[in-house]
Amino acid sequence: MAKHGKKYVEAREKVDPEKLYDPREALSLMKEIDFVKFDATVEVHLRMGLDPRKADQLVRDVVGLPHGLGKTVRVLVFAQGEGAAAAKEAGADVVADDDEWLKKIQDGYTDFDVAISTPDMMGKAGRLGRVLGPRGLMPNPKAGTVVAPEDLPDAITAAKAGRVEFRLDKTANIHVPIGKVSFELEKLVENMAALMNAIKKARPAAAKGGYVRRVSVSSTMGPGIKVDPFQALSM
Repeated sequence: MAKHGKKYVEAREKVDPEKLYDPREALSLMKEIDFVKFDATVEVHLRMGLDPRKADQLVRDVVGLPHGLGKTVRVLVFAQGEGAAAAKEAGADVVADDDEWLKKIQDGYTDFDVAISTPDMMGKAGRLGRVLGPRGLMPNPKAGTVVAPEDLPDAITAAKAGRVEFRLDKTANIHVPIGKVSFELEKLVENMAALMNAIKKARPAAAKGGYVRRVSVSSTMGPGIKVDPFQALSM
């Protein structure tokens, strides 16, 4: 078992492992015990009562966080012609509009946070599944990242403003960033509320019993703090 450093142990000792905190209290404590020297990311972790092996129980959607993520989001767009021109004008960081860019990505280039594609480019983008898929970067209509050329400006603006994707992984968990430790507490609370509301709305019809079983919040490298699932879903 990996040994934790002194500062981590000190932070963990301030967290009651048996207590289910209300969301605001948990986020406040998380800010208090953060010990790293950089502006850490705040994450929400959810253990879901779903079976990821069943297609009708999968959860995947996007949510716009009212206060963003507190970081610069680099957007790559797969588009050609008028779509490529629209993407460049809308502020896309990279426009992959030729085979040279496709090969560069195939060879491992992933210096971007969000990939958006026009429908006519999905045939080519789909060939990059081995590179983009494991990193959660493959454009997907359900995530709002496959859009018509005329909708590219709105999609790029939303991505840069702090729209995040959440999805059930193979272990029935969901992990989502909601901002930075430097955010005011109220902003973190509002971002978490937006996420939990989206999670609640995304509940599959086939879900049985407890939908969200466990919730916790943590900062980068910090200990997890358990949150009452009922209160989290009621934010």
